[in-house]
Amino acid sequence: MVPRDRDSSGRARNNRPRDALGRPLPYGLPGVERQPEGVPRTPERTLAEAQRLLDEGKPFHAHEVLEDAWKAAPEDERELWRGLAQLAVGLTHAARGNVRGARALLDRGAASIAPFLDVAPHGLDVAGLVEWADGDVSTVPRLVL
Repeated sequence: MVPRDRDSSGRARNNRPRDALGRPLPYGLPGVERQPEGVPRTPERTLAEAQRLLDEGKPFHAHEVLEDAWKAAPEDERELWRGLAQLAVGLTHAARGNVRGARALLDRGAASIAPFLDVAPHGLDVAGLVEWADGDVSTVPRLVL
């Protein structure tokens, strides 16, 4: 049995290699490079990096970038970034064939960003994202932030 991965403070970390959709691979196999955690980015840089990963077919990795923004966001924007991360996870589930999980995460993400419909921070098309999230998840639609 392989011992659990731990960081320097003893917290559990999963350093197993992962495929493009974030699924763990057996140790020793090559995987897709993970996004580093805790990288400070401007909202514009976060959105550009997440969109690049989405365009490359890596919604799980885009979720990690958006999750960093969620954790670092000011209180009044946390739900926005959380919702965007949930949309990326929903797309991840859809790409993996988990339609039920995709629907749940897309609904949750849309609900989290809906309060920003009138504000549309950082040039986001919040109305378009909410409409996109309500679409047919079985077709694995492209997400544009």
